[in-house]
Amino acid sequence: MAESWDGTLSSTEFYVAACAFAQQWRKFNSSFPQWSWLPSPKRPWNFHHNQVGYLCVEHVILPRLSEESSNKDDDQIEKEDCNSEYEDEFVDTAVLVQRDGRVEHRYDFHVVYSASYRVPVLYFRAYCNDGQPLSLDDIEKDIPVNSAELITRSKWTFMTQQEHPILDRPWYTLHPCGTSEWMKLLVNSDASVAQNTITVEKYLVSWFSVVGQVFGLTIPFEMLNFAAT
Repeated sequence: MAESWDGTLSSTEFYVAACAFAQQWRKFNSSFPQWSWLPSPKRPWNFHHNQVGYLCVEHVILPRLSEESSNKDDDQIEKEDCNSEYEDEFVDTAVLVQRDGRVEHRYDFHVVYSASYRVPVLYFRAYCNDGQPLSLDDIEKDIPVNSAELITRSKWTFMTQQEHPILDRPWYTLHPCGTSEWMKLLVNSDASVAQNTITVEKYLVSWFSVVGQVFGLTIPFEMLNFAAT
């Protein structure tokens, strides 16, 4: 993109980027939970209402923490009624299946366009198999240590709880303040800086490569390689 680009997207560009992201995810990450575009039920009268919606993946079980990370609050974890029973090996990928009937924490992730900030915003909710919602303290135990420490230092500024703009229910969200600035730096560092459709299609790949790290979720190397070309 041109140097004057401010790191934001229009709503139409967000739709294009979201569809491209979901397509690339299916192509390069087909064995994992799939992202899909859901049209908003709030604007059925709009001729282009299919372009008003959000990107979602649901019932995700986060990657297991490493032994070093999971040592945090070890005694308290054993006492949690709604905590997963960890296996010995470290698993670095998200899965959907329930493991041997053991209680797992599940996450729903929605990527919604913010008309105010003109950037994607990640909304999420977390719950046990029985539907019991997780508290922020429970969530901190599921995510990487550096993310949990950031939440502790910047609680309700880095991660907040607010009404989902389409579903009208309370969800947690990562605050979008500053997103356009680091996206501008991230995309402008690419050698193929040019404002065109191809670059728009790469936007969410670059965005999620940063945001996904909060939850230990990674982008397949093939998708990152695509974004770099």
